Amino acid sequence: MTLLQVMAADNAADVRVRTSDDELIGTELARHGITFGRWPVVENAASVPSEELLAHYETNVAELNETGRYKHIDIARIHPDDADPQWPEIAKGARGKFLDEHRHAEDEVRFFAAGRGCFYLHLGEEVLAVVCEGGDLLSVPAGTLHWFDMGERPDFIAIRFFEEEDGWVGDFTGDKISAGFPTLDELLTAP
Repeated sequence: MTLLQVMAADNAADVRVRTSDDELIGTELARHGITFGRWPVVENAASVPSEELLAHYETNVAELNETGRYKHIDIARIHPDDADPQWPEIAKGARGKFLDEHRHAEDEVRFFAAGRGCFYLHLGEEVLAVVCEGGDLLSVPAGTLHWFDMGERPDFIAIRFFEEEDGWVGDFTGDKISAGFPTLDELLTAP
């Protein structure tokens, strides 16, 4: 379920908005210069090779990139593999990479072709937790303080858009604000 939860930056228990209404999510995010949209979902996307998935979304990608701004477009995939004894450590390592507050020098643009992840946007006195799932497109402006949680059992496919090859490099703030907010898994199970 796509979800937006707006909380006070100094008190995660102070929930100001919680909604799964796409229109309300889009309106709330737009107030902060954040783009939210929906693209159609490919059934069984996990079984579709990345090249075919990119070809399927060719028109959507071309529309989004009509100015040619994004020079590097790829697909990130992570799926549980219970047959691999290393999977728990792989998942923990992947999840831990972006759990702390950081920013990027360029916009962070992601389309979730399948699965889910949560962007936490630290916007002044509020933190907006945006749970994205298959079909969701999110564009976070350059310099926005945020962190990302892919959950305890990461499982998603995301098309990523970069202006520069190293656009994904995070500038970490050292602030441990993320530790005081509900995780992706907690957000999904909250009443």
